[in-house]
Amino acid sequence: GVGKTTLAQLVYNDSSIGDYFDLKAWVCVSNEFDVIKITKTILESVTFQYCDIHDLNLLQVKLKEKLSSKKFLLVLDDVWNENYDDWTKLRSPFDAGITGSKIIVTTRNSNVSSIMRTVADHSLQILSDNDSLCMLAHHALERGDFTGHLDLKEIGMEIVKKCGGLPLALST
Repeated sequence: GVGKTTLAQLVYNDSSIGDYFDLKAWVCVSNEFDVIKITKTILESVTFQYCDIHDLNLLQVKLKEKLSSKKFLLVLDDVWNENYDDWTKLRSPFDAGITGSKIIVTTRNSNVSSIMRTVADHSLQILSDNDSLCMLAHHALERGDFTGHLDLKEIGMEIVKKCGGLPLALST
């Protein structure tokens, strides 16, 4: 609820990002870290074609061919798996990409980020009460403040307290 996926989506969908990378892929991983399934989804994302292969080695050979000499952006969203061996198996084809290729991982679990990272992770923090109130006003009133609606500001503060600084809760 602090905006990990939303931030990754903003980066992934930014028009300048599309110009920088040759290939992009987004995979929602969630609780099931199935290396074959994830590899297949990545392959289908970069080829825009259904893949009927179920053998990990064949999938990785095909993916490696597609990534070879390309700069790619891969988002692995909502990763929970802490198994280093699974990550090692999955990442094998990514070495085929050229310098500048990036993998963004969103997770709530600091152990996952320490296993998967090659650079420092960035932990998103909850919003301050003031920033929360501005966000609420933006979503509820289509502006960044309660000007013209001072009677609603007190109700807004109660909502902010209940949401605990979580952007997802505030926007909902």
